[in-house]
Amino acid sequence: MTIFKKELRSGAVSFLVWSAVVGGLMAVCVGMYPSFSDSMGEVSDLFAGMGDFSAAFGLDKLQFGTILGFYGTECGNILGLGGAFYAALTTMGMLAGEEGGHTAEFLLTHPVSRLQTAGEKLAALAVLVLGLNLVCFACGAGGILVIGEEADWGGLLHYHGALLLMQLEIGGLCFGLSSLLRRGGPGLAMGLTALLYFAGLLFNMDQGLDWLRFLTPYYYADAARVFAGDTQAAPVLAGCSLGVLGTGFGLWWYGRKDIAA
Repeated sequence: MTIFKKELRSGAVSFLVWSAVVGGLMAVCVGMYPSFSDSMGEVSDLFAGMGDFSAAFGLDKLQFGTILGFYGTECGNILGLGGAFYAALTTMGMLAGEEGGHTAEFLLTHPVSRLQTAGEKLAALAVLVLGLNLVCFACGAGGILVIGEEADWGGLLHYHGALLLMQLEIGGLCFGLSSLLRRGGPGLAMGLTALLYFAGLLFNMDQGLDWLRFLTPYYYADAARVFAGDTQAAPVLAGCSLGVLGTGFGLWWYGRKDIAA
């Protein structure tokens, strides 16, 4: 477990920064809800009538004037993007960073297989992403309790579970891409995440792009669908399959590629 512990130590500062920023923003957003609650009804009606813009962000389905609707719109976008960027950036540097930092030749001279090396890195990634989501859930849920609002805690847990699964899927895809690189690819990580995010927005605006729900995890992690109980099994299974395929490809390719010194 030496590599696993080393990855956790290496990612500790980044984890603390991302957790503080994303969790802090979520707590601030929830804390702002009471000051807007009196006029939320008018705002909700306004947002619901903005055509494609409303459809893209689920504002035509979410009740923005309720704590869950406000949480899904504001906090959901913060964690949905922030958590996904964190997972993508962290994963993208895990395998490629060994070659880019010229530490691969040192690591691979030790009595540890490439599969074990990659496996322990993946385990560290899962712990870091899970930790980020636990901190953010504590900030969001704690904020709701502090302001004294009633919430559907089952729906909230379901939503956070969907966000966690989405981030792990993106991490799996980036893990596969990372195995192809010889240096870290932060631009590629952020570009892939942004592409998947905008694919989710496009699906919401145009139902003719139905096939996108099988490609973007932002479909099944959409607050409007989760809170309405409209989550479908097929897109979730497709997303899990893509994440597993990306991870499996990364393990296979890393095991056979020529490692640059």
